[in-house]
Amino acid sequence: MAGVAGGVGITWPSKLSAIKPSSSKSKHPLSPHFNGRFSTRLTPLSCQSISMEPNNTTHYEFSDGSSDLELRVLLKDTGVQSSKEIQVDVDESSLAVRIKQPGSITTLMETKQLYDRIKPGETIWYLDEDQLVINLRKQDQELKWPDIMESWESLSTGVFQLLKGTSIYIVGDSTEINQKVAEELAVGLRYTPLDTKGLLETFGKQSIESWVNTDGSDAVAEAEAAVLESLSSHVRAVVATLGGKHGAAGRADKWRHLYAGLTVWLSQSAATDEYSAKEEAKKQVYEGSESYSKADVVVKFDSWDACYAKAVAQASLSALKQLILSDKKLPGKKSLYIRLGCRGDWPNIKPPGWDPSSPTSMSTNA
Repeated sequence: MAGVAGGVGITWPSKLSAIKPSSSKSKHPLSPHFNGRFSTRLTPLSCQSISMEPNNTTHYEFSDGSSDLELRVLLKDTGVQSSKEIQVDVDESSLAVRIKQPGSITTLMETKQLYDRIKPGETIWYLDEDQLVINLRKQDQELKWPDIMESWESLSTGVFQLLKGTSIYIVGDSTEINQKVAEELAVGLRYTPLDTKGLLETFGKQSIESWVNTDGSDAVAEAEAAVLESLSSHVRAVVATLGGKHGAAGRADKWRHLYAGLTVWLSQSAATDEYSAKEEAKKQVYEGSESYSKADVVVKFDSWDACYAKAVAQASLSALKQLILSDKKLPGKKSLYIRLGCRGDWPNIKPPGWDPSSPTSMSTNA
């Protein structure tokens, strides 16, 4: 669906449900997907309350056998005597295992977000000595599952494979937020972290603020565009860009080399619920009111602290995973765009020899 105009599909990437609000007034996380662009909205949190790991502590073994998944859950010390005491509930994206014994129901394992979708009607389970064996059928048989559930670890492994070396560019109004999230993504994906602010300040031998005061924001945006051009041929990199009006990403005519990778727009939102944030994100994308609306992925949040960086990074990985699964040719298309010289013809790549500066091409682009 990436780059296709018209039509809206909504999904909600996972693991944000593991983040607990710091007060009853906190808002709830959300993450719509539309037109190949994904948006996640994060809530104000206490740093101590953030958990990126599954709450489930049940020991299990997992294997991906191509079309079928096998999950083995240890039943030792649970007191289970027969299959009648086991309850397995599944739908396309969730799984719960419960033990029903006289006077009690115990949740042995539960995940509200499987790594990808399954065919619930083809689920089979049985007891094998002290283990519960659950066989699940994948909807996408070509997708390799690193784990049964979507988590930071499974996303880091899975998305690394899906990206096939495609770089990621972080854009948005805050340079600091862009940097923090880019650092987390780079660590998780084992990519090279790059920072246009640091590169520009090293090259210009002055701070961005000083540069803006001396030469104006247009000069800084031009300089960053030149840096992005030099980085566009890099693979396996996460690039944090300048935020706000000083950055190249905030200008519609500076996206030529940003299209070389997958772009993640980090955006603060004033919405108070899932529906409002979803409508806000849809409106921004359809209207194209901001240059950032060109991005592939949108991650929304209503407040910021550095300790949220990993949560935002995980939401970004979840959305990137869904984006690539919706168009598995996307990484290859990005590679082709780079090989042809990042001519600005994304997403409708023209044949070799196309000249974006020719009168005909300029007229077509307009």
